[in-house]
Amino acid sequence: MLKGKRIFITGGAGFIGSTLIGKLIEDNEIVAYDNLSRNALERSTAHGHKNLTVKQGDILDSEALREAAKGAEVFIHAAAIAGIDNTLVNPVNTMTVNMVGTANALEAAQSAGTVERFLEFSTSEVFGSRAYRVEEVDSTTTGAVGEARWTYAVSKLAGEHLTHAYYRQHNLPTVTFRPFNVYGPGQIGEGAISIMIRKALKDEDIYIFGDGAQIRAWCYIDDMIDALMKALVMPKAVGESFNIGNARAVTTIYGLAQTICRVLNSKSKIVFRDALSADIELRIPNVDKAKELIDFEARVDLEEGLLRTGEWISKNMDDLPEMPALFRSK
Repeated sequence: MLKGKRIFITGGAGFIGSTLIGKLIEDNEIVAYDNLSRNALERSTAHGHKNLTVKQGDILDSEALREAAKGAEVFIHAAAIAGIDNTLVNPVNTMTVNMVGTANALEAAQSAGTVERFLEFSTSEVFGSRAYRVEEVDSTTTGAVGEARWTYAVSKLAGEHLTHAYYRQHNLPTVTFRPFNVYGPGQIGEGAISIMIRKALKDEDIYIFGDGAQIRAWCYIDDMIDALMKALVMPKAVGESFNIGNARAVTTIYGLAQTICRVLNSKSKIVFRDALSADIELRIPNVDKAKELIDFEARVDLEEGLLRTGEWISKNMDDLPEMPALFRSK
């Protein structure tokens, strides 16, 4: 457990960042650096805490980022553009923020000279359209140039390569996480489960893009945070990339929608629409490396996680931002 550290988190007001802050805030000094375009932090228990400083800033502003990161002992880079809506509408912004932003974060951490651990987020999408029990050593792959789906994956993969380069060339103690479909309370963006639950609670139509046969493994946020807490302190994590997910919480997208309707007693209809772009047919991680090196094992099953998430969304529904136009009922 981290104690007495100065922790700097880009994207600190986001879903994962704000949840992590809630776990670390009592025993550490935390600086959350975020443009506040989505602010899950203001709904968290850490909001207004004496140990928390929020600095509004852009990850592309390298000078402001370096200044804000001075003295950081733990640097967590969670700022990114994600979500299929963003990728389709703003592909240039997606790639610029994710690639240049990661380069800026790494340089800020290196310049600080005090960073004992740098953790950045890649994505499970680096494994391409079919990924069954993939290991960290398996080849990464991306689809055809110009296909919108892969803009996000390529941008995150570039950041992951650069992170490893800083470890090899500058001895910056880096760790990379490849999350597999994280969800849970506090998610206010474009996560599939968050959107489906919001619609289910209102008995609105739930949209599935494509045939719904796409298979995913779903990881509850508490399990992700458990992995983060361990990777930030365990020496064996340095210089490594880790798949982080729940290989037991697996279902198709259609099955997920059906499960959400059942556990929430929803009357929503499931409506199929044309696929938005190339999709990922199968995505299930092998997490043996994370188990061996950082003692990570997901514990929250899908139905329990959906119920907890549904309870949180129900309580906070009126304060959540409007869903992207793609998902709204017409």
